[in-house]
Amino acid sequence: MKRIITFFVLLLVAQQTINAQIQSGNVMVGGDIAKFNLSLDAGGNFNMLVNPKAAWFIRDNLALGAYLTVGLNTAKDAGTGVTYGVGALGRYYFNDKNLNDLIGHSRFFVEGNVGIEGDNPAVGDNTNGLGLGFGPGWAYFITPNIGLEALLKYQGIIGFGSKATSSNLVLGVGFQIYLPTARLRAIRKDMQK
Repeated sequence: MKRIITFFVLLLVAQQTINAQIQSGNVMVGGDIAKFNLSLDAGGNFNMLVNPKAAWFIRDNLALGAYLTVGLNTAKDAGTGVTYGVGALGRYYFNDKNLNDLIGHSRFFVEGNVGIEGDNPAVGDNTNGLGLGFGPGWAYFITPNIGLEALLKYQGIIGFGSKATSSNLVLGVGFQIYLPTARLRAIRKDMQK
């Protein structure tokens, strides 16, 4: 009986620790990697999209911040294509107990972004302009301050170029570091010494 009570107390403490990381005033820093492809075939193509981001929790479960997108795709005798983007992002973590208890130490969220983006492949049509993105994600907290993530996101660009619109469905994986405001103040104070 003591083991069962201890287990439930630890589970409750762990859940409260996870909730503490997504409270108002805390900061999230990290990124995602998507479209990663390193071909070992004769064509020798390489694709990768890196998406660093930083956000501040303005309310419990709600973060606003910025993102940067840098992508590269190459293929033998086909040239190099570039994807870029910079803008604002928002993220909301669901606080539904039944949904979050599905897998311990995890939270489901939705993320949206808007910014200036471009998709310029070496071969084919390019699009540059207003970038919009939206999709669901899942964060698994391996420690109270570090979350591994999966994010399935629609990304579209409306603008100009040889094609007026571009759209993709992108699956990215990455990690985020969640820092409480008190810890950030201590780091800044140590750096000033």
